[in-house]
Amino acid sequence: MYEYDEECLRTFLKMQSQLFDEPVAETLEEAEAFLEDCMAVVVESIEEVREYFEESGADVEGMSNEELEEASEVFPLPNGQYLIVEG
Repeated sequence: MYEYDEECLRTFLKMQSQLFDEPVAETLEEAEAFLEDCMAVVVESIEEVREYFEESGADVEGMSNEELEEASEVFPLPNGQYLIVEG
C-alpha cells in the first residue's frame, strides 16, 4: 500500500474536478481512502508518467510532456512529483 503525504492529498482534493464531475472526497481521510482504492501512484518525473502510461498500454508516443501534464489523470504536485489517478 502506498503512503500519500498531506501535500499530495490536499492537491488531489483541490484538483479532483479535473478528473471527476462530482467530488469523490471532501476530507484528507476520504481522499486517502479513495486514492488507495483506485491504486493511484506517485512518480518522480514527467518521464515516469510517460513510462507508467506506456506500461499500462496507453498510446502516448505522440504526446509532448506538456500534453501529458495536462491529462486529466495527472496531478502535478508542488514538490515536482506527479500523482496519477485512473478513475
